[in-house]
Amino acid sequence: MLTKQLLNKAADKGIINSQQVNALLAFIKEEAEGGEEQLRFVRGFGDVFITLGVILVAMSFNLIGITGYYYLLPIAVFVISAEWLVRVKRLSLPGIALLICIIYFVNQFFTITGQEKSLINLSIIAATSFGFYLRYKMPFSLLPLAVSIIAMLVYATGTDIMQHPFILSIYGVLLFSTAMWFDARDTKRQSYLSDSAFWLHLIAAPLISHGIMVTLLLAEHGSMLSNISDFIIVGFFLTFFLTALFIDRRALLISSTAYAIYAVTQIAKGQFADVQSLIAFIFMAFGIFVVLFGTYWYKARTLIFGWLAGSKIARYVPGF
Repeated sequence: MLTKQLLNKAADKGIINSQQVNALLAFIKEEAEGGEEQLRFVRGFGDVFITLGVILVAMSFNLIGITGYYYLLPIAVFVISAEWLVRVKRLSLPGIALLICIIYFVNQFFTITGQEKSLINLSIIAATSFGFYLRYKMPFSLLPLAVSIIAMLVYATGTDIMQHPFILSIYGVLLFSTAMWFDARDTKRQSYLSDSAFWLHLIAAPLISHGIMVTLLLAEHGSMLSNISDFIIVGFFLTFFLTALFIDRRALLISSTAYAIYAVTQIAKGQFADVQSLIAFIFMAFGIFVVLFGTYWYKARTLIFGWLAGSKIARYVPGF
């Protein structure tokens, strides 16, 4: 990666002149702002190597067979490691491993028995994740935080999500709205706010898709909802795709593509006799779709939504 220090060295050696350094930096920054959606939780193999070390240390503590207050030892080790690796070095992937390890050993320390065990464990996960986010501003922390809060709500209210799957879609929409709150404050995708939105989008998409899909599949045969379910499914995924394109978040599509394939397969099964060839055709069609839109994502985005450039709603998403 080109940095100011590297460009200054090039200027010192006469490869470029000193006046070009700032111009090149400005150009690189401009290109980065309008480029691909970045995944910043892995910066190189060094991150993977350090993460492996964290996992090995966690496994060693677990194999020792510590109990009771001795769980404070691995918790202290991983918290101190987080201070160095996450707060100072800003390493995301090792930070993810450290958070998972801390959550595990904190849960082991607060061993609870009885009917309220699950709720208390979920509360510990939520509190630990939230504290980690406040301390280190690590975006991944929001994923276990969001999942644990939703699980707590389902558990505390006694909601039967098998009988009322649409509840999951409601939670998914709330997560999506929260993710958009983060996205709207970092439309250039330069800070941890945008990365925070990424993890929320990643979990919001399958919740929304699952809730709607299961609701339609469980609809009583012959009911109005059952009769128009095919059209609703097609309309839903078309709307879902256009939403992901508009806000420039492919994470929404990645985590819901499996539902889209299943939905189209179910719709087409009643129309064709050769099911095996049909499934192969659907997989091929989706594969071509993913390749084409992966390649021409920004061109399609400009073509479809370019007319909104400069509008009020366009202020909350990356430029077209």
